Amino acid sequence: MPLGSLSGFTVAVTADRRSEEQASLIARRGGEVMHGPVIKTLPLGDEGGTREATQALIDDPPDVVVFSTALGVRGWFSAAAGLGLEEELFAALAPAEVVARGRKAVGAIVSAGLVDDVPFSSPTYQAILDAFTDRSPVGRDGAPVRVAVQLDGEDSGGLHRHLDDLGFDVVAVPVYRWLLPDDLAPAERVVGAVADGRVDAISFTSAHAVANFVAIARAAGVLDQVRASCRSGRVAVVCVGPVTAARAASLGLDQRIEPTQPRLGAMVARLAAEFDSRAVELSLDRVPVRVQGNLVRVGDADPVALTERERSVLEVLSERQGAVISKQALLQRVWQDDSDEHAVEVTVGRLRRRLGPAGGSIETVMRRGYRLATG
Repeated sequence: MPLGSLSGFTVAVTADRRSEEQASLIARRGGEVMHGPVIKTLPLGDEGGTREATQALIDDPPDVVVFSTALGVRGWFSAAAGLGLEEELFAALAPAEVVARGRKAVGAIVSAGLVDDVPFSSPTYQAILDAFTDRSPVGRDGAPVRVAVQLDGEDSGGLHRHLDDLGFDVVAVPVYRWLLPDDLAPAERVVGAVADGRVDAISFTSAHAVANFVAIARAAGVLDQVRASCRSGRVAVVCVGPVTAARAASLGLDQRIEPTQPRLGAMVARLAAEFDSRAVELSLDRVPVRVQGNLVRVGDADPVALTERERSVLEVLSERQGAVISKQALLQRVWQDDSDEHAVEVTVGRLRRRLGPAGGSIETVMRRGYRLATG
């Protein structure tokens, strides 16, 4: 059977929402998933200010409504239905100019049936703010332009406050709040795996998830190791869109992978394309060998799983094919601790057995080390 584009690779998923869908997309491509949600979405409901803001807009409808997230669109209308205010809310918002942050919000607005199209959308709050800066905050009747702003889980980047400073009549609509998960253990396992380089990628579907991940890593005392793993490329940072990628960059998580379209499916497809190119094709003892993550396929045989250290030893030898790598150098690169050279000898022996008919290509050079002979 052919290897999937993510076969042999492990992806850490940090999302709470749609995590099963993301895991399924990764699994279909052969990848393994480590799930550790770093974020919890708390609907605010009746007591969180949603009712008060909704009623204020029904009583005095807005001229413009800004939707920040797809989750917020669905959550707001769902909360309004639960409060018995859905029809009145739709009637109040229908005449308003609609602005959306990102295509996912546009899709949710159209699916909800509020409008058939959204003339203006942008993936960033700054672009939306710039657009408001270029228009008058006062209507033709001399009254301030009334703007409803659906808040995201971290206060919409302060957009509603900036609009208020510009002179608009702003109604902030809280729908949900982002928090740390109640049980931090799964997230801490992911953080530790990234710090140690035991996963190949970590995915983020919101900017706040990146912030929470970094906060958890800092509290665990491994933030420097996490950043080093990402900076070296050992762990790829996969971001759903530009806002999430910008937050990752600002917090020191390098080597980012980002899709052209900010969607979950596009993100996984972009990751798969990137990792498919990382597979290494070798000819060892005239046998074709494909190394992909922790899997190795020798000839037409079924792929064999390598341990973490077997994989690392093979990677180091493959980097400099034909060159002699000392046992001490392998210890430093792979073990990074006080293990003795016997550990290298045992691992090389197991790796040769995993390679079967191509195992003899790992040659011992007496008193010097090992080399990978290709051809």
